[in-house]
Amino acid sequence: MMERRTGLVSIVVPVYNAERFIAETISYVQKQTYAEWELLLVDDCSTDQSREIINRKSGEDKRIRLIELDENGGAAKARNRGIEEACGQYLCFLDADDIWLPDKLKIELESIKNADTGFVFMGYEFADVSGTGLGKVVHVPEHITYRQALKNTTIFTSTVMIDRNKIPDEDICMPYIASEDTATWWRILKKHGAGYGIDENLVKYRRSADTLSSNKLTAVRRIWNLYRRQEQLSVMRSAYYMCFWAVRAVLRRI
Repeated sequence: MMERRTGLVSIVVPVYNAERFIAETISYVQKQTYAEWELLLVDDCSTDQSREIINRKSGEDKRIRLIELDENGGAAKARNRGIEEACGQYLCFLDADDIWLPDKLKIELESIKNADTGFVFMGYEFADVSGTGLGKVVHVPEHITYRQALKNTTIFTSTVMIDRNKIPDEDICMPYIASEDTATWWRILKKHGAGYGIDENLVKYRRSADTLSSNKLTAVRRIWNLYRRQEQLSVMRSAYYMCFWAVRAVLRRI
């Protein structure tokens, strides 16, 4: 077990063939106004220049660390390895193509301490592939319970911060299923109580043209399987929550 440092924020980034964005993503972390962080970039057997870019950046900034997996295992496996290696009291996740504005860590740290909670998340804005905001901001509630989260998958992975002194790693590690991040937030909320939402837009979710129109049926199947298999809800209760999920999913994108 890694020795945990009070006040340190460990940022875990799963990396797979991310050479197009990874240097830029690292720079967004380096520009944070809260500087006590470590950046754990977990390479999931990339075949492009991602590792070379990360190695160069880690040579320039000792807070940056490359972790290499022996075989490709997907985002959940990469994030879980990052959790194992993390030294910080606080844990954040960042996808390899997403964007943080400079005060993201500072604002979340203030909120997680003031709210005396182990789990916070914030709003975000959709962006195009160049990182330009599209003006569609997703607002989040001040609090969200487990049952509310079943209706509203508004918690976006790159906005989350967790206090590991309050929520153990066993509850943070992600299951090896589709939509593993959503399943993890549900587990945390179910076991540890409501999460605290920060309705500020300090994160941008970069989406390609393919993502905008892609595989809505796949998304429906994933959330349905979470209700039925992961949460073991009845067909009726799954359908009930699914209706709320579908409406809110559409509203977030129009």
